[in-house]
Amino acid sequence: MAVVLAGGVGLYATNVFLTTSLLPAAVDDIGGDRFYAWVTTVFLLASVISSTLVSWVLPRLGARNTYFVALGSFALGTVVCAAAPAMEVLLTGRFVQGLGGGLLCGLGYALIRSLLPEGLWSLGTALVSGMWGVGTFLGPAVGGAFAQYGMWRGAMVALLVAAAVVTMLVPLAVPATRGGDVPPVASPLTVGLLLSAVLLVSIGNIVGSAGVLAALLLAALLGLGLAFAHDKRRGGRILPRSTFSLSSPLPWCYGAIALLSIASQIEAFIPLFGQRLAGLAPLVAGFAGAAIALGWTLGEMPSAGVSGLRAKSRVASAGPLLVTIGFVTAGLLVTEAMGSGVTVAWVAALLVGGAGVGIAWPHVATRVMGGVRFDDEGDTAAAAINTVQLISNAIGSAVAGVLVHLGGPAPVDQARLALCGIGLTGLLGAWCVWLGTSAWRRKGTFDSAAEATGSRPKQASPAER
Repeated sequence: MAVVLAGGVGLYATNVFLTTSLLPAAVDDIGGDRFYAWVTTVFLLASVISSTLVSWVLPRLGARNTYFVALGSFALGTVVCAAAPAMEVLLTGRFVQGLGGGLLCGLGYALIRSLLPEGLWSLGTALVSGMWGVGTFLGPAVGGAFAQYGMWRGAMVALLVAAAVVTMLVPLAVPATRGGDVPPVASPLTVGLLLSAVLLVSIGNIVGSAGVLAALLLAALLGLGLAFAHDKRRGGRILPRSTFSLSSPLPWCYGAIALLSIASQIEAFIPLFGQRLAGLAPLVAGFAGAAIALGWTLGEMPSAGVSGLRAKSRVASAGPLLVTIGFVTAGLLVTEAMGSGVTVAWVAALLVGGAGVGIAWPHVATRVMGGVRFDDEGDTAAAAINTVQLISNAIGSAVAGVLVHLGGPAPVDQARLALCGIGLTGLLGAWCVWLGTSAWRRKGTFDSAAEATGSRPKQASPAER
């Protein structure tokens, strides 16, 4: 089962970086330069749509059939991409891929909660999210190798084979049972507002003006606020109802997840800084950019094995502080012509920043899964981790872009402001983790008292929902 859960997320992550690396070769072959940026945007929009449906689809189809639907959509989109004669067809394939990919990532978190015992939630979360680190290395390596020999379509075929392998494992590892009431689907208005926010951020990343990008980012944040306000009035279809109570751990834990995801998006600019400031070759600079993802994976696995409430709380709070220490240090190290020694220290600092994300992630995600007040919120809470992460990734790219633009024309100023600025999100993340820890402890006290008196909140009925 662990292979299927991790494999689904690994397919998504590898596809993201694989497509980025082979896209120039694909454009040279089939044209469509004007649609270059939309290849990523279309995929992200589709992923957000399907990620909001995970908690609705799971009880209706069951875990096994939902995996078949997700993998089938991903495979179909990959076939369309591999055979695309023009960029318009490739965009269609990317949309279908994204629908399957969003389900795969959401399932990775939702099934951890429903299929694994609570004691293994943090390990399961570390395994699933750690696949992003694998994808960061595997995607550029596979995509770059095929593109170098003019065989970009072959990379899609390789991705299709990987999807087929995961599909064959599903009947052996994932139960077919269906469970629980089917919750109402998210409001089209809520989903539309979320998509509008992601679209505004994506458009902002295309424009060259820092002022326009900042304005679009603010508009996107307003759209997100309206979307979640409407979701609250509808009873919590995308985020569970517990999220809208400040006494619950959920709003603070989701906030920490969002901030950590935003911070990690600075990795998109690391290869650029490495080439311009340290004179690294493109391939080496690309792997320098992967230092953040590598740090995430290296920090996450040992952290997931920590036991005890106090130890977990300390580790979870220390993680975001390491993000600040690592990225701010990396920002202060940059110079106009970095020597080999400074470059090694710079990459090490990036590794520390990435490790901070990984150290905190399994404990924050586990508290989301266990922080709900009602049993029927569990799948929604777990699946929403992926939705929050996807949206935050888009916002993080825009925030990093604004900081780079504000840094002015000099690469050293761009790198310094972007790294130090994005690193400050770690301080906010630590604050959110601290508030979430306090709320978690209060919840534990409340649950113990409720169990003793027999007044523990019951599962809400459909009418109450």
